[in-house]
Amino acid sequence: MDYSLLIAAAILLVWLLIGQEVFRGNRRVRWLARLPLPATATWPRVSVVFAARNEAATVGAAVPTMLALDYPDWELIAVNDRSEDGTGAILDRLATANPRLKVVHVTELPAGWLGKNHALADGAQAATGEWILFTDADIHFRPDVLRRAIAYARAQTLDHLAAVPALGAPGHWLGICINAFSFGFCAGLRPWKINDPRSPAHGGVGAFNLVRTSTYRKLGGHVPIHLRPDDDIKLGKLMKSGGFSEFAFGAGAISVAWYASVGEMIRGLEKNAYAAVDYRCWVPPLGALALAAGVLWPLAALFVATGPAWWCYAGTVAVMLALGCDQPRFTGGRWWHGLFLPAGLVVIVATVFRSMVVTLWTGGIRWRGTFYPLGDLKDNKV
Repeated sequence: MDYSLLIAAAILLVWLLIGQEVFRGNRRVRWLARLPLPATATWPRVSVVFAARNEAATVGAAVPTMLALDYPDWELIAVNDRSEDGTGAILDRLATANPRLKVVHVTELPAGWLGKNHALADGAQAATGEWILFTDADIHFRPDVLRRAIAYARAQTLDHLAAVPALGAPGHWLGICINAFSFGFCAGLRPWKINDPRSPAHGGVGAFNLVRTSTYRKLGGHVPIHLRPDDDIKLGKLMKSGGFSEFAFGAGAISVAWYASVGEMIRGLEKNAYAAVDYRCWVPPLGALALAAGVLWPLAALFVATGPAWWCYAGTVAVMLALGCDQPRFTGGRWWHGLFLPAGLVVIVATVFRSMVVTLWTGGIRWRGTFYPLGDLKDNKV
C-alpha cells in the first residue's frame, strides 16, 4: 500500500470538506447592510451601549457616526471605564452637544469583574430600551444599520443578532493576518449554524451584539460572564441558550480599524486568545500540529512529492488558496491576501500559542490596567 498517497489523499479530503462547509456556509449568512427595511409604523426603543478606556484617539471619530443613526427612538450610553487620558472629557463634550448621549463614569472596579464586562453591565443597567446594542468605542456605523437590524430581529423573533464589522488594515501584512483570522473565525464558529437551535454553534461580536433586553436580563445580563475575556462570544452563547440567535456579516454597514500593525494584533489578542479555547492547554499544540500537517506540509510536499501524491497536494494547496481568496468578500480586505493564507495562519496559531504561554507563565492576564488570576478566570465557566 502506498501510504504516502493515502496521506496526501486524506489531507486533500479534509480540505475539500472544510472548503465545502466554509464556501457554502458563508453564502448562507445574511448581510447587515442588505437586510430588508420595511416601513414599520412603530419602532421599539433601543439603547446603544459601549465601554471606553483610554480611547481618546478613536471615540472622537466613531461616536459621531453613532449619533448619526437615523433610528426614531434610541439612546446612546457611553461608559468611561477609568480612563487615564482625555476619553472622559471628549465624551462629556459630545454629550453636551447631543442630549441622546449619556455618559457614565466608572472610577473603581469591583472585585470579581473584568473592567470591560463591568462597564457594559453598568451601561445596560442604565439602559431604558426594549433592545440593547452592545458595541465598541471605535466602531463606525452607517446611518440605517440600526433600523435594518431591529426590523429583521423583530420579523424573525430573534433575541440576539450579532454582526462582524469590516476589519480595516493599514498594511498588507496586517491584512493577510486579518484575513487568516477571519477564515479561522468562520471555520471555527460556523456562523451559518448559529441560527439552528439543534446546533451547538454560537457566537457574538463586541462590535455588534444586539440583544432583546427582557431576555438579556432574564439570563442575568453580564453577571454570568463577569470574568470572561471572550465576553462577546460567551454573551452569544448565553443568549442562544435562552432564545433565538443569528449572525450576519457587517461589511458595508459597520467598520473598524482593528489594529495598527501585526505586532499590535498579537499583543491585543494575548488577553483573550487562550480564553477563546476555554483555557484547554492541549488545543494550541493540537492547532500547531494541524497547521504543520495540513497547511505547511502540503506546500513543502510540492517540492518533494511525485506522481499521484503530488497532484493531491497540488489540489490541497489550490483549495486552500481559493478559500483564502474568497474570504475577503465577506469580512473585508483584498482578495489576493488569500494567496498568503498559510503565512497568516502561522501568525494566528502562534498568537494563540503565545497567549497560552504568557497566561500560564504569568498566572493570569492583564487587561485594562488590572491583573486577573488564571484560577479566577477558569472558574467562570459558561
